[in-house]
Amino acid sequence: MKKAVIQTGGKQYLVSEGETFDVELVESEKGKISFDALLVIDGDKADVGAPTVAKVKVNADVVAEDIQADKVMSIRYKAKKRVHTVRGHRQHHTKLKITSIA
Repeated sequence: MKKAVIQTGGKQYLVSEGETFDVELVESEKGKISFDALLVIDGDKADVGAPTVAKVKVNADVVAEDIQADKVMSIRYKAKKRVHTVRGHRQHHTKLKITSIA
């Protein structure tokens, strides 16, 4: 099975063909995205890029755009000072499905 490491949204992901996963929000045209591979693993052989592996692209289809993650609450509280602030944040994600590593 062929695997690759891609980078998007300041994070790196180890992906294989047919895998579905969430990444930070990515703008795409016509529901298709292409990434450069940082590392490619094919059985016992591994190709390491400097910084990317030449002539290797990871293609993905956009399954769903602009999905929101669970809410993360941030609380600021100081006892006896009447300070109490609650903030919430929901990060936006894009769901991708890897179609090919070529």
